[in-house]
Amino acid sequence: ESDTASEISFQFNKHKKTPSIGSHSSDMASVSSVSGSVLSVYSGDFGSVDAQGTVEFALDYDEKNREFQVHVSQCKDLAVVDEKKGRSDPYVKTYLLPDKARMGKRKTSVKKRTVNPIYNEVLRYKIEKMVLLIQKLNLSVWHNDPLGRNSFLGEIEVDLASWDWSNRKLNWYPLKPRSLSAVNGVDHRGVINLSIKYVPPGSLGKMCPKNPPSGEVHIWVKDVKDLLQLRPSGVDSFVKCYVLPDTSKKSYQKTRVIKRDTNPVFNHTIVYDGFHTEDLKDACVELTVWDHEKLTNHFLGGIRLGLGTGLSYGIAVDWMDSTQEEVAFWQEMMSAANEWIEGLLPLRSL
Repeated sequence: ESDTASEISFQFNKHKKTPSIGSHSSDMASVSSVSGSVLSVYSGDFGSVDAQGTVEFALDYDEKNREFQVHVSQCKDLAVVDEKKGRSDPYVKTYLLPDKARMGKRKTSVKKRTVNPIYNEVLRYKIEKMVLLIQKLNLSVWHNDPLGRNSFLGEIEVDLASWDWSNRKLNWYPLKPRSLSAVNGVDHRGVINLSIKYVPPGSLGKMCPKNPPSGEVHIWVKDVKDLLQLRPSGVDSFVKCYVLPDTSKKSYQKTRVIKRDTNPVFNHTIVYDGFHTEDLKDACVELTVWDHEKLTNHFLGGIRLGLGTGLSYGIAVDWMDSTQEEVAFWQEMMSAANEWIEGLLPLRSL
């Protein structure tokens, strides 16, 4: 299975303090994950140019072919990126938000040495109309740099639910600075209902036959609510889990797939052993929800449970980025050994 998200793989075994964390899963329902991050709409933005100018485009939906079409005509008076040479090499890029992982980007050709590029190109998306209407179109203009250091020139965001679909004419729109909602990934991806528990080594007493020789973290994935509906029939979802920094197969677990349901019930328990109490400060449980299809899986949202310090065993890592809610949930588990801690946490772009 491949996943349309970038992988962040932290090779911790190069360092001395390698925790030996194993895992097993209990199939109260049925449990692979990627330390993944949906590629940003603004990945590769190295420019500091103020947005200016206008873009001319038209939108249409082809009912027969079930195809959304963005006719990009031209731009005028774009910002100059290379002031010494007085040039910009612009192109136009589109995303459907918030589902940028599934639909991917579309972009025009690059027009060199002009701030008034003419494209006359159609960017196409195969998508059901009812699914399209819960999306937003993000159309942005960029300067193309040979070394990949592309510069943002401006954007426009269109709420497709309120768009006048009888309007098929080309119209001019002013380019705006980046919207905070897109930059920060503020969008509703659903909520995950789960419980976690830490069992310290030897804490159950010598007479207990299930007393773990090393500590255990138990993760009970109960259900998820309000997932993004990617198809009219719903979504075929499953949950993946890793305990970072371990990205080996021992750390990799997943639930079974629940089909055609935006509120799937998993009722699945995962147990990771090999934990010492001090490991809880440096480890991070990453749970991600994915839509399953034959050729590829699509990222829907996730959470990271940890202390959110940005450090793991003294090394700076970008995945130790838990939100306040996620940190509080993890801290409560650390302070209440052998007790199930229940939580309802919002899914986010990781």
